[in-house]
Order: sequence, then C-alpha cells, then structure tokens
Amino acid sequence: MPTETVGGLRDTSADPEFGPWLAQASILVVDDEPGMRNFLMRTLGPRCKRLELAADTNEASLKLDQHHFDVVILDNIMPKKNGVEWLAEQRAIGFFADAILMTAYADLETAIQALRAGAVDFILKPFRSNQLLNAVARCLDRSRLQRENYVLRYELKATSDHILLRDRLIGESSAIAGVRETIARVAPLPTSVLLTGQSGTGKEVAARSLHTLSDRSAKPFVPVNCGAIPADMIESELFGHLKGAFTGAERAREGLFLHAQGGTLFLDEISEMPPATQSKLLRVLEDRKVRPVGSEREVPVDLRFIFATNAELEKEVQAGRFRADLFFRINVMQIHLPPLKERGGDSVELAMLFMKKLSAQLAMPEVPIDAAARRALATYDWPGNVRELRNLIERTLILGRFPEAFGSGATAPALGEGMGDGGSLADVERRHILAVLAACNNQRDDAARQLGISRKTIDRKLAAWDG
Repeated sequence: MPTETVGGLRDTSADPEFGPWLAQASILVVDDEPGMRNFLMRTLGPRCKRLELAADTNEASLKLDQHHFDVVILDNIMPKKNGVEWLAEQRAIGFFADAILMTAYADLETAIQALRAGAVDFILKPFRSNQLLNAVARCLDRSRLQRENYVLRYELKATSDHILLRDRLIGESSAIAGVRETIARVAPLPTSVLLTGQSGTGKEVAARSLHTLSDRSAKPFVPVNCGAIPADMIESELFGHLKGAFTGAERAREGLFLHAQGGTLFLDEISEMPPATQSKLLRVLEDRKVRPVGSEREVPVDLRFIFATNAELEKEVQAGRFRADLFFRINVMQIHLPPLKERGGDSVELAMLFMKKLSAQLAMPEVPIDAAARRALATYDWPGNVRELRNLIERTLILGRFPEAFGSGATAPALGEGMGDGGSLADVERRHILAVLAACNNQRDDAARQLGISRKTIDRKLAAWDG
C-alpha cells in the first residue's frame, strides 16, 4: 500500500490542553490498518506541524532516512516484522526520537520488551483520542526538557563569564548601528552567517540576535565553542554516538546538532575545529544530515548555522590549517563586529548597563560614573573589548570605587598606567596587560581570563613586545 502523507501549511496554533509543543511537532505513524491510520490522521493532522503515515516498517524506515521526527507512534502487531523488533533495530543503527507503542495486549512481557527496545510509552487498543494526545504531549515535554537541560549544562561548562548581553547589541554608535541593520536584514533568511571580530566584541550576542529575529526563535539556540572541546571528543559532542561506539560510550546520546534541531547552531571559534571534523561539517552543510559515531544511518537535520571567529580565515586557509572548501561554504554572509575602541561613546552606555545588572547580581551598591570616569571610559583602548569593560565594572563594584585614574588623573595599575597622563593607547594597553600578568604571577591563562582576551592574543602581543 502506498504511504499516505499529510503535509503543507495548516493552522498550528498551540492547543492549551496538550501543551505548546504539539503544534511544532513532526510525527510518524506506523500501522498496517487503514482505519487506524485514518483515525490517527484525523486526530493528529490538524494539531501538529507535520504528519507522515506509513503502512509497514519498510516504509517507516525510508521515512526515517528522509525526515526528522520528534515522535514515532508504532503498532506492535504488523505483518513481516512487529513493532518492538523494528524499534530495537532502529535504535541499534541510530534512531533517537521518542517512540510510543500501540498494542492490544497488556501482558507484562510485551511491556518489558517495549521498554528494552526503547519505547518511552505505550497505549492499549482501543483508546480515545485524548489518551493518544496526552501520550504525545508527555513525550514532547520530556524531550524538550532533556534537551534544554543538556544545552544549559553545556553552556555552564563551556564558559565562566556572566552573560549579561545575550539578546541585543547595546550602543548608539554608527558602527554598531550598521551591524544591527545588517542583522535585521539577514535574520529572517535561512542563509548561513559568518561573524568576525576580535575576542570580546559580542559575536555571541550578535548570533543570539540573529536567532531571536528569525522564524526559528521558538526553537533551541545552541552555542558551541569549538576551541573548548578536546579534539578527541568534538565529533561525539557534535554528532552524538551510539552505545558501545567507543570506550566509555555506555549509552546512546544525541549530539549538539540534534539538540539544535529546528533551531540555530552557533559554532564559535570555528578556526579551532580539527581538520577531520571540518571535513564532516562540510558534509553536514551540503547534505543536511549527520551521522552519529558508530551509526549506520545519517539523521536528517533542519538547522540554521551561524559561525564565528576572531582569526583571519583567509590566512588560516593559506597556511593549510582550515579547509578552503569549508571557508567558501560558510562565508556566504559575513558580519564584522567592530572593536569597542571604534564605537565612540558606547563604552559609557555599556558601563552603565553592566553597573546596573552586576550590582543587582552581586548585591552591592552602584558606583557613580562621574564626568572624569566617563572621559576615561571613552578614551581607553579596551584591548579586551566588551568583556574587559564588564570585568572592570565588576572590580569597581567589589572595591567600591573606580580605579584612581578615573577620578584624579593619577596612575592606576588596576586599569593601566598613563590613562590620564597623555600616554599613547598602545602604551596604555602594554602596561595594562603587563600589570595584570604580574598580578597573576605570569600565569598567562589566568591573565587572559581577567582581561577577557584569548591566551593566543597575550602570546602574540608578548612576542611582539619582546621583538
């Protein structure tokens, strides 16, 4: 029997009785009885975003290769192969979505087999439509919470910064206004975006703005720092893996690509991605499918990709450290984030925002930003950009005052000597970095975290100064 399909545009407004996620869900129904398929089509079709119907497990397997599904609703007793056997086979070759088993037999053995095969719920025939809809809603809520928790844990592990500017780019300068205008134009499009700029200029903030202004805003935004994941783990983290795929893989796990399904995947520090993973990423961009480690199946993904780097990728390509074909594939729409020193008075506006939010976060009174402090904020070079400014405001709140250079014109190692005495910006930057290094006992990693810049930036500047 040919596969029946229900697709196209429909009214998918959220049904409050069955939660907000059903209207966005993609569901596959596998049942050999035309009457049951018709009943499920009438029950689910008007309520979900996409519904596919398959008459047997062979057709269902083809569907899984072609599309991503959030839930599979599966009859157990079918010709050729029963539902439990088919589900176990699919789990073994790379199938991660929730499955609900329909059965007319309530014996304990069937329930045990269903759980072992990877079913998350099962319902007894005959059943009412509300029973089915509640089971689907439970699956969607469960998977949504699991993915959100995983992404949040990953974010907490990947960064120690307090992220205060997650949703918008602050500032009235022409430089940042131009960036905001470009983001507004490209956000509604499916086009991949490459964000460039120095460390600390707000590339993740720009990526979140692109996501928020897109039609994917209700779906996950998953940020990944490619430089923070060990080279031997990055493929598993991104693509996921099956149980037993490598030593220590005690259970199957979805990767970050699948956690971002339907939403936006932000790959920061893309220049740090190992060459072998660059090749696999290129395949994903071309085919829109990912193959978990140890899997025989390529899983379809629907993602918006945003990339970011503080390196000059053209030079990385010339040096052989970055694939030329991948560079041309991701460099469709490039947006450059200007350094803070090129943003005029934005440093004062950002300082006021950080002061308000961090004072509430630290439960400390705000420190007034007087005229002298405003002048110093506006004229300093900010080698660590917005991140360094945020760190300065936090230190100011802890000390209860700005560094002396802001108020009296005297030198202040906490910010960089010479800010008020006419020294060049390059001299200010050099003295500031050396002062922080000395305070950190020359531990460059610690100094980089305090300054809000990368370790590579410190290494490069020290080498230049020694030369």
